[in-house]
Amino acid sequence: MTKFLKHFGADESGATAIEYGLIAAGISVAIVGVLGTIGADILAIFTFIDTKLVAPT
Repeated sequence: MTKFLKHFGADESGATAIEYGLIAAGISVAIVGVLGTIGADILAIFTFIDTKLVAPT
């Protein structure tokens, strides 16, 4: 049992998966923040394009 606990305590294979998960979560938060900031501008651009396509001048 002691050998198992020493091996279990020294095992770091799960740490890499956790680090990658944290990196992915950080990137996701950054993407959501940027899209939230420029979302209104993008909507205005698509609305302008839609208006010009429906009723060209």
